[in-house]
Amino acid sequence: MNYIDVFNGDADGICALHQLRLAAPCDAQLVTGVKRDIALLQRVSAEAGDQVTVLDISLDKNRHELLRLLAGDVDVHYFDHHFAGILPESERFECHIDTDADTCTSLLVNDYLQGKYLPWAVVAAFGDNLFASARAAAIPMGLSEAQFSQLAHLGTLINYNGYGLTLDDLHVAPDALYREIRPFVDPFAFLAESPAYRLLDEGFATDIAQARQLSAGIEDDAIQVLLLPDAAWTRRVSGVFGNELARSAPNRAHALMTLLPGGDYRVSVRAPLNNKSGADLLCMQFPTGGGRKAAAGINALPADQFDNFVAAFRAAYS
Repeated sequence: MNYIDVFNGDADGICALHQLRLAAPCDAQLVTGVKRDIALLQRVSAEAGDQVTVLDISLDKNRHELLRLLAGDVDVHYFDHHFAGILPESERFECHIDTDADTCTSLLVNDYLQGKYLPWAVVAAFGDNLFASARAAAIPMGLSEAQFSQLAHLGTLINYNGYGLTLDDLHVAPDALYREIRPFVDPFAFLAESPAYRLLDEGFATDIAQARQLSAGIEDDAIQVLLLPDAAWTRRVSGVFGNELARSAPNRAHALMTLLPGGDYRVSVRAPLNNKSGADLLCMQFPTGGGRKAAAGINALPADQFDNFVAAFRAAYS
């Protein structure tokens, strides 16, 4: 039997896999990519009897390839919190999917493992901007405020590292970052000892400082739209900056529109934290759009659809 681990390259995907492999170590093939690279099952070649574990990517966006694997008698274990659509029926398919806006894949894995590696689930929840859920999950840990801040920052950094148009935009490839994290049962030890942590911390500090100097293109009580120039640093920082904006104005929806080299836009949408709904449905109105209720995006919004997007965004949240 061969093991293949397929995971989103953000904090949630990496931390979900880390928990599972701490509990059940194995020498698995890793399949991942930048955060928006979610059609990952098309890269999986497996044979009957192999086991594929899928973490934090939309089943709906991978349906055809999932059915291909199941038809080939491959065992598939699926953990996710994005829109899934109709679930396949197969004895080979084990499913743990919950699209509630207050959960994430790592919290689902934490429940599956009965809290065995809870600190990493907390890191992931912070990375997914689920600060209230992270704090609630962490109650048994008895953390100080300083420790909460450390785990929140770690989650932010791992999430930040996943954003980019290609792997060249990232500081560390997601599979390499997972391998850096893999030896550490304790996230505080990773904070103290890992050179990768220091690399991400320094890169984030530089990028977020530039992002905070940007001016809003459109702003009112209900929505804010920011336009980001075509640069590696804007692609890296767009997601975590959107999360920061969402926390700073919890009644407002935010859209960060990053110019792509060809003139289209990469869009990151954050629903208001006080109304964590609708981001997935909004983005799915446009080609290459998808995500979850509280946070979603469009990989390549055509430039001539800019006004249509803004109108739909305003209609969704005004």
